[in-house]
Amino acid sequence: MDEKIDFKALDSFSYGLYIVTSRSGERLNGLVVNTVVQVALEPCLITVAINKNSLTNEFIQRSGSFAVAVLEKETPLEFIGRFGFRTGRDYDKFQELDYERGVTGVPIVKQHTLAVIEAKVRETVDCVTHTLFVGEVVFAQVVKDGEPLTYTHYREVKKGKTGRGSPTYRQDESRSSIKKERREEMKRYVCSVCGYVYDPALGDEDNGIPTGTPFESLPEDWVCPVCGASKEQFEPEE
Repeated sequence: MDEKIDFKALDSFSYGLYIVTSRSGERLNGLVVNTVVQVALEPCLITVAINKNSLTNEFIQRSGSFAVAVLEKETPLEFIGRFGFRTGRDYDKFQELDYERGVTGVPIVKQHTLAVIEAKVRETVDCVTHTLFVGEVVFAQVVKDGEPLTYTHYREVKKGKTGRGSPTYRQDESRSSIKKERREEMKRYVCSVCGYVYDPALGDEDNGIPTGTPFESLPEDWVCPVCGASKEQFEPEE
């Protein structure tokens, strides 16, 4: 790593949190990103950076179009986890989800959404690990009024984790954040998929698990409240 680069300086950038969707024929997929930017007005152009290994990247390449949903501040972690920590290669992210088809046929997510923007790819830029898609906006609509979810709020207030496919993901920092949250009273367990930490001292009250419940006593069908991973995919915190 270049000692001249202090990656903490890049943390000063401000980001939002969005769901980017696309299609390949009748197959639909989407993922969570924090890198959507308007870069021109006439024509109206936006850019989004998508990891090359993601299924959504493949779908955008094939269909030549994508949609962006601007998430509201109150978006629950479970909803974010559906798109942020599960792969569409083995999981249907649109199962039992409220969505519409856009003018290009891509799915437009309306749940927990303040605004939607649909675009046709105008050009692509190779960014090593990611593809930067430059899209010309063909449709945009305000769904409802509200405050957008920022990446800072997601990380610092909701205690959300950064997905491995994100351009802002840094493995060493993710590990150190887990260590900082360590408590010695009861054994904590970490989701190997998304990094969520189950803390017995906090429980999972949103899903009926009271405070003080040891991990070993969780029901066998309990899943990670962020990404839906099973108990078997949790590991003891080191």
